[in-house]
Amino acid sequence: MEWKNCYLDVILVPLGVLMTGGYHFWVWYNVRNHPHTTIIGINASGRRNWVATMMKDNEKKNILAVQSLRNTIMGSTLMATTSVLLCSGLAAIISSTYSVKKPLNDSVYGAHGEFMEALKYVTLLTVFLFSFFCHTLSIRFINQVNILINIPQDPMSLVTPEYINDILEKGFILNTVGNRLFYTALPLLLWIFGPVLVFLCSLSMVPVLYNLDFVVPSDKGEEEDGEE
Repeated sequence: MEWKNCYLDVILVPLGVLMTGGYHFWVWYNVRNHPHTTIIGINASGRRNWVATMMKDNEKKNILAVQSLRNTIMGSTLMATTSVLLCSGLAAIISSTYSVKKPLNDSVYGAHGEFMEALKYVTLLTVFLFSFFCHTLSIRFINQVNILINIPQDPMSLVTPEYINDILEKGFILNTVGNRLFYTALPLLLWIFGPVLVFLCSLSMVPVLYNLDFVVPSDKGEEEDGEE
């Protein structure tokens, strides 16, 4: 494979992946060190209080707890089903001999060899498989919480609100990782049509995710001045 045919793939695709990966590393750093500046950290704090409240008044709120967890399980099930269906479709494309695998040589920049085409589909298949894996593990942990949260409180029991909250957080972390892997597959899906679209999609996705992940603090000083 000549350099002149694949230099865009070698430069733009890793740059787009590093951009997305660097952003998520920054989000992880802020969640660990400044949790209340992120939606993920605030939601984790809210779930901790929610578990304690559900277990404290379990006789009246057990149905509410089960319904809330069931809705979360349904969301993870939908994402897991979508991921495995996309894996099946990509596996069918990889194993097929039809023209759907052939690149549009006249309109797509980047490499068009058989190796590069196989690399594109195998990379997508791997990302969707890991997304499916994370969502299925998330369902497993949340199902455990669905049962343990309704256990009567006993001072000698090992099933404490802290223990249940740890299991619930593992489930939600896996759910978040599975969703982010699914989002990362979108730029890679555009790789089929060329590496330029991968870079542009990764570049535009970072500000969108930033607005979804971080809490913009309101300027209380300006509000007080306005009231005066």
